[in-house]
Amino acid sequence: MGKFANLLSLAVAWLLVFGLFSYFVPSSFPTLGNLETLARQTTIVAFAAIGMTYVIISGAIDLSVGSMVALVTVMIAWLLQRGVSPLLAAGAGIGVGLIAGAVNGFLTTKLKVGSFIVTLGSLLLIRGVAKGLANEQKIDAPITWLSDLLATLSQKDKWMILPIGVWLLILLAIVGALILNRTVFGRNVVAIGGNEEAARLCGIRIDSTRTAVFAVGGLFAGLAGLMQFSRLTVGDPTVAVGLELDVIAAVVIGGGSLSGGQGSIAGSLLGAIVMSTIRAGTSQMGLPNWVQEIVTGSIIVAAVALDRWRITRTLATA
Repeated sequence: MGKFANLLSLAVAWLLVFGLFSYFVPSSFPTLGNLETLARQTTIVAFAAIGMTYVIISGAIDLSVGSMVALVTVMIAWLLQRGVSPLLAAGAGIGVGLIAGAVNGFLTTKLKVGSFIVTLGSLLLIRGVAKGLANEQKIDAPITWLSDLLATLSQKDKWMILPIGVWLLILLAIVGALILNRTVFGRNVVAIGGNEEAARLCGIRIDSTRTAVFAVGGLFAGLAGLMQFSRLTVGDPTVAVGLELDVIAAVVIGGGSLSGGQGSIAGSLLGAIVMSTIRAGTSQMGLPNWVQEIVTGSIIVAAVALDRWRITRTLATA
């Protein structure tokens, strides 16, 4: 009941935010075209948020998501430029994200260092690799079907309602939620985040599970990178700077706890929708970029404050 109430309150919050911007920008915001645009804009953050949900529920955090997205766009463009098939290029890009995530998990568990420190370092390292591979410039890639994943639907494709990338997001979100809620692996992730020592005493393999969790986070960051490439159609080593903050905020707004043990895929998706709606609304209102950054920063601070309030309330009622 608590999770349902949280999701319902998030849905109501989104409707209020959407209604507010519809009032200020009535000519363009409350339209079907804008809803499709919102869905496309949400997809990148939402994909990364699915993976981050696993990481945060396990009691860890990954600050390198934005850099992973940049590296994936560069890798895909670099391969396409050399004649590699789009399917293989996309698979290689997603694989790079998965490997980067697994390395983060391995270093976190083997070095016994907090995930904040490890992923702060990998944030810079991965961004540097992306810039080196691209020679510190954008890589133009030939137009392929990858560019259609998040493209505006043509007249003949209107029957799909939403772009292919959005449908892929919905499908993988369902799969991710089922794994988290219905499998031994998912229960182990929650147990580790809730009480790592108790989970260890129960026989759960902490290190391998946590490495797998970071690999899942990297996999979904790779998918987010694929969607980013679909939007840009270039490999850009400077893209997605600060994306990890939007992703973390989406998870926390959606009910995830930075202390671990709590969170849901559905909540994270709603959190991502709220974040994208606010960004789109402030942009369509013509507010300068610095105002948008202040708004986003305020939301992140509010999300962290909300998380602390949830923890305090839980301890008080325990």
